Amino acid sequence: MRELTAWLDAPEAAAFPYRPVLAEFHRVGKHFVADGLLASLAAARERLAELPPEASVAPGRRLLDGFLDTALDKWDGRYDYPTYTALVLLAAPDAGPGTRVRDHRDRLVAMLLADLLRFEREAAAGATGLFPELRPDASLVAKRYRLALRVALPALRRLGLDHPDPGAEPGEAARLLWETVSGALDEGERQVLRLSMLPVYVSHDEYLFVRVLQAFEATFALLVVRLRASIAALDADDEAGAVRSLGVAESALAESAPLFSLLATMQAAAFQEFRQFTEGASAIQSRGYKLVESLCRTPDAERLHSHAYRSVPEVRAGVLDGQRTLDDAYRGYRARRGDGEDVRDGLTGAMAGFASALRRWRQTHYRLAVRMLGERSGTGYTEGTPYLSAVRRIPVFDSVPTASAPDSGTEDEARAGAGAQRTAGVTVG
Repeated sequence: MRELTAWLDAPEAAAFPYRPVLAEFHRVGKHFVADGLLASLAAARERLAELPPEASVAPGRRLLDGFLDTALDKWDGRYDYPTYTALVLLAAPDAGPGTRVRDHRDRLVAMLLADLLRFEREAAAGATGLFPELRPDASLVAKRYRLALRVALPALRRLGLDHPDPGAEPGEAARLLWETVSGALDEGERQVLRLSMLPVYVSHDEYLFVRVLQAFEATFALLVVRLRASIAALDADDEAGAVRSLGVAESALAESAPLFSLLATMQAAAFQEFRQFTEGASAIQSRGYKLVESLCRTPDAERLHSHAYRSVPEVRAGVLDGQRTLDDAYRGYRARRGDGEDVRDGLTGAMAGFASALRRWRQTHYRLAVRMLGERSGTGYTEGTPYLSAVRRIPVFDSVPTASAPDSGTEDEARAGAGAQRTAGVTVG
């Protein structure tokens, strides 16, 4: 590519030719990008490494480093879930003031879903040729509008942004969502939206798949911060602070639940088409989810030494180093107060509420996977639905007993998932 060759002669992060590079990735899908382009991108990475140290903080350098890390994962032989979902570009924080992190999560979720609906609208109108395989029909697109808006609206309200009327015509509401969010974005955020979409193939529904996974990861990042805040609050004997943090975490999980319904609108035929090129990447490699799980209670030895935790070595190392959990903090707080074992108060209720929300999340995840995969193995060398079936039964806490989540998903998820399976001729588990 002429633009990239010219850039290699005078490398400057802010001047990198993203547009033509991204266009080629989108034309064929990451899995099919020509070796010549990938070799040039690898050369670009080498040229950046050769620049003087002060260039590492030049404008645009962090973004370019993140893009090259994501774009060259298959070339390097290190393709996995974090690179598939471009998490380094989205830079969701897992530390810092709680309000700032919640704002970041809300802004990111609103961006991702507004961009998804923009793509759906443009594809439905024939205004884009991107990812043309297996376009969904109008009724499925309308359902996607409605479900994405349901997740985005609470975030928009907290951010103080205008939001569409929930009763508006879905296509019009989707248009207003993008206009509202787009008008609030700076150029850096727009660039992140563009660069964080690198599907492996050209199936229309992979756009939906990637954006939903990214939105879930934004929520996990918030949960990690709130769980750590709850632990710190209990260690400081601040029961009210712990209850508040757990309430934020529980509400974030509840608000994200319609993402499963949205994901269930994915056509199974499209999913089976692009997932054959995602071997090596699996949500089992989600650092955010493992942090949430391991901050609630210390994983049992069998799970800690399983492939699931070996896939996230930094999280596993933290657990092995004695990472403090909410279970630990709760027991310590009760011991200092001299409480008996059977305590029923606001703190116990808050922990039970969060645990129930997380168990429902796991159950819905499992049921959706069964609809999409049946008994097929998962990607990333995982066991697929048998693995998820086992994980959904792991206790959230040991210190607070909670009832099992009901074996059911949402009404939208059930209808949309079953319909997608019938269309694809896949047996519903």
